Amino acid sequence: MLTKRDLLRSAALAAITASTAKSVPTYAQTSTDRPGFFKAKDIAEAGFIYGLPIVMNYGVMYEYAVDRNSGQFKAPFNQIKNEPNVFTYKDTAIPTPNSDTPYSFVWMDLRTEPVVLSVPAVEPKRYYSVMLCDGNTYNYGYIGSRATGNEAGDYMVVGPDWRGATPPGIKKVFRSSTQFSVAGYRTQLFNADDLNGVKQVQAGYKVQTLSAYLKQPATTAAGPGIDFPKIDKELVKTNFFEYLDFALQFAPPQENEKEIRAALAKIGVGPGKTFNFKDLPLEQKLEVGLGMKEGEKKVDEAVANAGTAINGWRVSGLPGDSAHYNGDWLKRAAAAKAGIYGNDPAEATYPLTRIDSDNQTLDGSKHNYTLTFPPGQQPPVNAFWSLTMYDGKSQLLIENPINRYLINSPMLPDMKKNADGSLTLYIQNKSPGADKESNWLPAPDDTIYLVMRLYWPKTESPSILPPGDGTWQPPGIKRVS
Repeated sequence: MLTKRDLLRSAALAAITASTAKSVPTYAQTSTDRPGFFKAKDIAEAGFIYGLPIVMNYGVMYEYAVDRNSGQFKAPFNQIKNEPNVFTYKDTAIPTPNSDTPYSFVWMDLRTEPVVLSVPAVEPKRYYSVMLCDGNTYNYGYIGSRATGNEAGDYMVVGPDWRGATPPGIKKVFRSSTQFSVAGYRTQLFNADDLNGVKQVQAGYKVQTLSAYLKQPATTAAGPGIDFPKIDKELVKTNFFEYLDFALQFAPPQENEKEIRAALAKIGVGPGKTFNFKDLPLEQKLEVGLGMKEGEKKVDEAVANAGTAINGWRVSGLPGDSAHYNGDWLKRAAAAKAGIYGNDPAEATYPLTRIDSDNQTLDGSKHNYTLTFPPGQQPPVNAFWSLTMYDGKSQLLIENPINRYLINSPMLPDMKKNADGSLTLYIQNKSPGADKESNWLPAPDDTIYLVMRLYWPKTESPSILPPGDGTWQPPGIKRVS
């Protein structure tokens, strides 16, 4: 008679043989000091949930700052790359890309010395923000309209172990919990004719190592060269824990990570351990493969159920700093999966949906839809709001005949309002007709994923804050019969 364990193993083997044929880590342990099958599976599952944002972040860093041939390369470490254009369907490195605010990126190597970020004075009506996000995907600080105002200033970013003095002239010091970190700049674009205005602001963003800022020779030698493991989406499925090992060596353990890291060490996962997936015994392939599968399922469920359901939208405040997650690794993984490098709710809140107001999947191949904001009830923001269309499967922007990926509040003067002052947006695959095209958001000929972005949401009523409990609620998407 088959036991539950035998059944589970057979099912797991059937499910993952295809992916593990090329794959999965070798452990240095002998079978005597390794946890039993179910315990090891549970550790792999918890490890996948804990490690997913770290590995996702590594993947973006590799494409943007390491591999010059990735097709998505931006600039080497400690050099800023301004993008004087918005993301389109051709940008595929980051799922759910924001196409509202041209980006600038700098990946910082903080191993040997801090980096100084200088920002220019920005005209008061133009929103901008610099989000500091580390290898743990913690948003550990902000510079910009909401956080520091629109005046010029110099800010210093330091690594986890840095203990030096703060030079005069530095307005604020931000500490990353990892030795590599990214600063993501968002600069508001008012309309298509405003690119020169954005370029002017971007030209004022300056990045220097501390020694260069002080006009002194570098006090420490550059960090040793690193052999960054090549990444691609297929490799992540099989070499997941190998990437996690690599990334963890640059992330000193925080107090709330000690337990999960100790558990991972029991199955041979941890900084500095190296795997050779294909040499793993079958039983251990099963443990890890099944654990990862279960972990992924839990993350997907957490994304689907994040926050509060309001008129078909999910409104949540997933991203934040280390204190915000407080060791809730599933919440952190869900935030990364829903849209890595998302803002804190106070900076931007993101209602998301895949369903209409009747709880049916949004599908541009089957239906046309409308979204109507009643008079005076558009999203309440200090900066601006937008609604962006994505392919429901890939979460990437979609190619369309009018090159329109979103509708936002700066476009309102060119849009048509209804007789009662309400605003209706037409969400469909084919044009709604010339008279309605100003309000058309082109949809894929397939499933739809929609993200609303409220930049610098108002805190006084009506407000979307706190997320899920605010006095303003996004209206539901209606299916056109």
